[in-house]
Amino acid sequence: MTQTKKQLPFIGWREYLGLPTLGIDKIKAKIDTGARTSSLHAFHIYTYKKDDREMVKFQVHPFQRDTHTTIECIAPLLEYRQVTNSGGHTQIRPVIISTVKLGNHQWNIELTLTSRDVMGFRMLLGRQAIKNRFLVDCGKSFIYLH
Repeated sequence: MTQTKKQLPFIGWREYLGLPTLGIDKIKAKIDTGARTSSLHAFHIYTYKKDDREMVKFQVHPFQRDTHTTIECIAPLLEYRQVTNSGGHTQIRPVIISTVKLGNHQWNIELTLTSRDVMGFRMLLGRQAIKNRFLVDCGKSFIYLH
């Protein structure tokens, strides 16, 4: 018995994304199927209340090896979540929801905020963000040129 299933579009193992709700037009992300949630390099993370809503204010260096270009972002705080990083260390991270844009595709994802200064990519797009949306071609990069 054969099932007809909608063919999902392919993405490469790294892609340029936009995060329009955060004011980030372009950021290089590693597509990481080993990571459950997506994460964004953030620093000077500050939480505060506005109109009875918990908010988080933070800064982002959107480009690798560039610590001068800085974007200040503000988003509602969804929650704090315990995350185990690639080194096996557990940390509590703030979580926000952001719109992500890849080519003509746009959808909302959860993002954990953490310092990724020493990492090769400023952002990881985890498997929850791509589940039922894309297939990953691990032999290709930048299938969607932003």
